[in-house]
Amino acid sequence: MVVININPVAFSIGTLSIHWYGLMYAVGIAAGLLVAWPYARSKGLTQSQMETVVYWAVPAGLVGARLYYVVQQPLGPYLAQPWRILAFWEGGMAFYGALFAVIIVLLVAGWRLKISILKLLDFAALFAAVGQFFGRIGNFINGDVIGYPTNLPWGVVYANPNSFAPRNDIAYQPSAAYEAITNILLFGLLWWLRNKVKPGVLFFIYVLGYSLGQIIVFTWRDNEVVFLGLKQAQLTAIAVIIAAVIIFMAVFKYQRRSAAKIKQ
Repeated sequence: MVVININPVAFSIGTLSIHWYGLMYAVGIAAGLLVAWPYARSKGLTQSQMETVVYWAVPAGLVGARLYYVVQQPLGPYLAQPWRILAFWEGGMAFYGALFAVIIVLLVAGWRLKISILKLLDFAALFAAVGQFFGRIGNFINGDVIGYPTNLPWGVVYANPNSFAPRNDIAYQPSAAYEAITNILLFGLLWWLRNKVKPGVLFFIYVLGYSLGQIIVFTWRDNEVVFLGLKQAQLTAIAVIIAAVIIFMAVFKYQRRSAAKIKQ
């Protein structure tokens, strides 16, 4: 068994507690930008354009992820303490909320700045694939993304009494580690394809890959089954895959028609 005995609070400054989860999000955002920014520049996006996009997209993604998580929880505690709704440091972020929020921001930004929305989406895909990995490290330290109790050799005991795990004396499937591994594999695929595919394809592959990973990983995550043996994230992933296929088929069909008209 693997024993994790790390306090979710990294350090405190007076009454202010700095959590590992928040630190990992900051590191993830920085790492994602370091990787994805040069890619965006290579595709013709300017410094000014990217600064504007990031300025709006990053906060929107964080807020969207938190709100999407909160609405899936019992709302009583959040209504009693409304400030907790945006308490990112507590753990609890639902990525699909970030996905939906960022897509809206990129659509508006692409229209307002008159730049390729598909290129922006590809930039977002690389950024997310890198950033999510560090977010999962924060989950792993917190003990807030766990699987079912297990006796497997790689089962994790979250021994710290401040851990978010239900119990500190039994091992759980390390779901956060499973998701981190899928992030690494998905990023590797995106990085390999980044200069080999048309604009928009990277994002399409990212959405499909991430959603398939959610369907698989949530087999081991200790979440409530809601319909036909599936959990909420799995149902959302299936819906996102269907929507993504329909939308991107329509987009690429439109592009082919436009190209054909130009040649005529």
